[in-house]
Amino acid sequence: MTRQQLVEQIRTRQSYLIVGLDTDLTRIPKHLLSKTDPVFEFNKQIIDATKDYCVGYKINTAFYEALGIPGWEAMEKTAAYIPATHFKIADAKRGDIGNTSSQYAKAFFETLQFDAITVAPYMGADSVLPFLEYKDKWTIVLGLTSNTGARDFELQKAGDELLYEKVLRTAAQWGTADQLMFVVGATQASEFTNIRAITPNHFYLVPGVGAQGGSLKDISEKAMNKEVGLLVNASRAVIYASDQEDFAVKAMLIAKEYQQEMAGYL
Repeated sequence: MTRQQLVEQIRTRQSYLIVGLDTDLTRIPKHLLSKTDPVFEFNKQIIDATKDYCVGYKINTAFYEALGIPGWEAMEKTAAYIPATHFKIADAKRGDIGNTSSQYAKAFFETLQFDAITVAPYMGADSVLPFLEYKDKWTIVLGLTSNTGARDFELQKAGDELLYEKVLRTAAQWGTADQLMFVVGATQASEFTNIRAITPNHFYLVPGVGAQGGSLKDISEKAMNKEVGLLVNASRAVIYASDQEDFAVKAMLIAKEYQQEMAGYL
């Protein structure tokens, strides 16, 4: 999905919502556990219920990898089931020496055919560039995260600037705004104005809204640019809106609430 196509989807749907499929086998409704593939069945119903109100889905790969082969199979089926009209993100946070990153890129861009993958930049350019070689895919670099541990490194001084600022400035030179995004946590709203000044044209993937307490209003007012430039992820608040048989309907209602609020900001 190109930048232009992504912006068109946002404008058409009046939404920049990404639904996170952090599907935990211990939290899905009990009546699904008798299914052959309960994780995929849960995801399928969530996707069917929410696709009109979001522009994409983010699969947190850890929840699938933890299940071994059945988990990988559920992830592959889920990725294939997401409509081609929707942005498809592998939240895998990969990043290693060049030849290893090349294999990660092949796994998620070719084999599983995701549109985007999250990448950790700690090891530097040679760990990220193999992902950026895929010009028709998106590499989403961790910028400033929403966890409390962000203070340990990201918010520490690195010369005349904070480490996360150095990451943004440096990584932005590795690719273009048409193929490189940054993860910026919603709970870091006070930093969004500064972040937008450093990377005026890039898209941000913003987790942390909903269960983690981030404010959609603050994010939208401080970080939106002329091409929107935002993909706001909501996971638990949407997919676990109910643990009963009405879970898909409840998920749809929450996704619709997000979409309606986003339409107002757009």
